[in-house]
Amino acid sequence: MPTSAMILKTSLLLASALALEAFAGDAPPPLSPARTMAEAGMADVRTLSPGIAEDMKYAGADNFTGAVVDGYRAPKCFLRTQAAEALARVEATLRKDGYALRLWDCYRPARAVTAFVRWAGDLSATSTKAAHYPNLGKEKLLGEYIAPVSGHSRGATVDLTLMRCEGERCEPLDMGTPFDFFDPLAHTADPRITPAQKANRERLLRAMVAQGFSNYSQEWWHFTLPSAVPPFIYDVPVE
Repeated sequence: MPTSAMILKTSLLLASALALEAFAGDAPPPLSPARTMAEAGMADVRTLSPGIAEDMKYAGADNFTGAVVDGYRAPKCFLRTQAAEALARVEATLRKDGYALRLWDCYRPARAVTAFVRWAGDLSATSTKAAHYPNLGKEKLLGEYIAPVSGHSRGATVDLTLMRCEGERCEPLDMGTPFDFFDPLAHTADPRITPAQKANRERLLRAMVAQGFSNYSQEWWHFTLPSAVPPFIYDVPVE
C-alpha cells in the first residue's frame, strides 16, 4: 500500500510535469469563444455538493490585491463538470471521516489574471504585504508567484483547505500558512512546518489525489484534475 510520502512525491512530480507542459513555449493557450458557463462546460459546484463551504476570496476584498477582482461578480465556484463532480466526491468522502473542504477559488476568468498582473506591476500598492508577502519585495511577485496565464482559467483547478468537523460545526485546520502566502513556507513539502501541519497537508493531499487531482508543489492549497483540463482558457465572468 502506498505511504503518505509516496503519494506526496508522485503528486508533486505529476504537478511539476503538468506545469511545464502547460506553459512550455511562448504562446499562451488560445482563448475559448465561450460566453456562458454552459458553453464553457462549467458547473456550479454547489449544484453537486450543496453543503460545501465557500469563501471565494477574489469576489471580495480579503485577498492579496485588497479589492474585488475583475471578473468575479458573485462568490461562486464553477469548474468544468468533470472536475466539479470529482470535487463533490472528495467532499462526500471527507465528511464520512469528520472532515470537510472550504473553497477559496475555482475557475478564474482570464481578465482576473490580467488584473493580478496589473496589481503586481503597481509597486506603490503594498497594503497587503504583511498578510501575503512579508518576506519579499513586491517586485519579486511578478513571474515567480503571479503569471500572465493561470491554469485556473482552464476550469479544472481549485484552491482550498481542510476543516475538522464536529456535527455541523467545522473549523479550518492549521496548514502552516494562510491562502496566497507568497513564500516558500507555502510549498507543500516545506520542511519547516510542524508535524501537525504536515499531517494536515498530507490528509488534504490524500483526499484529493484519491479522486484524480494533482497538487502544485509550490502551493499546498492548489489542485488540478489533469483529465479535465481543456486546451484553452476562458474569460466568462463568474456570476
